[in-house]
Amino acid sequence: MVDSVSVVIPTYGRPKFLCDAVRSVADQTYAPIELIVVDDCSPEPIEATVNEVDTAGLRRTEVIRHKQNMGANAARNTGIEAATGEVIAFLDDDDRWGPSVVRRYVDAFESGGPSVGVVTVGVRTVNENGTKIGEFRPTIESDALDALLSGTRVGSFSRFAVRSDVIDSAGTPDERLPCWQDWEWQFRLAFHCDFGAIPEPIVVRTRGTHDQITDTFEERREIAYPFLLDRHRERIRAARGPRAERRFVATLSQSLAFAALDTGRYLTGVRLLLRTLRYDPFSSKAYLYLVVACGGPVTFGTARWVKRRLNALQ
Repeated sequence: MVDSVSVVIPTYGRPKFLCDAVRSVADQTYAPIELIVVDDCSPEPIEATVNEVDTAGLRRTEVIRHKQNMGANAARNTGIEAATGEVIAFLDDDDRWGPSVVRRYVDAFESGGPSVGVVTVGVRTVNENGTKIGEFRPTIESDALDALLSGTRVGSFSRFAVRSDVIDSAGTPDERLPCWQDWEWQFRLAFHCDFGAIPEPIVVRTRGTHDQITDTFEERREIAYPFLLDRHRERIRAARGPRAERRFVATLSQSLAFAALDTGRYLTGVRLLLRTLRYDPFSSKAYLYLVVACGGPVTFGTARWVKRRLNALQ
């Protein structure tokens, strides 16, 4: 049985969106919930913004302010340290939940049993006008490592919850990474527990012109890519063998290639896709993107537009 849930919201300078996020936690149909909002040294303290929302139905609401800006993962880790729940769920300040999210998390943990340490949930992406522009339904269940190695993603922190004892075993999100923090942590978590999935898109993610936590291609290439290789490559080889290791390298290379293409680095993207195929010659997605990348901005731009339109129609 799950007796309590902690929700951690890291925030920096987005009071308008934060109100909606906090309200969506306060409106959950499940109890008891404690809410921990970590202000990563916003230009203006956000405690007054949180106080605008009626959180009387929550077991506890705490606002913690960093004395200096330390980054989103540091804020999450501050929240994890302060949390007392058996399950810790994460919500970014520009996302919000449907009213049944925590109840669905708890049901999934309880029905899955003690081996399930992570539960993921579907997400609907909208623009700042509330118009749907995409949808994601998670498919990773049970032994998650093989799915992660094949490139299947869980996605951002707003899309999953973790048992606190699994965090004790796997460690907290790594504060040294400028990007791919969620992905790196999910690899670590997969070594310690099974995953469960709630396919319904009951989390709402807002994508628009407001400032979001972003990263650059250089940070992915120079920091995150070698970091993940160094941290997980040998461990994956020891656990699953050389073929799994090659899939891991191919998956990272392919993700970096997509980032290159998204920023107009078509030649770099082609080189990274060729590296992907060197490690995994059976990657159909890599072949498809290689063809698209060779056509430069015209073919890649068209393919991206078609993909977005299909996502919006789901």
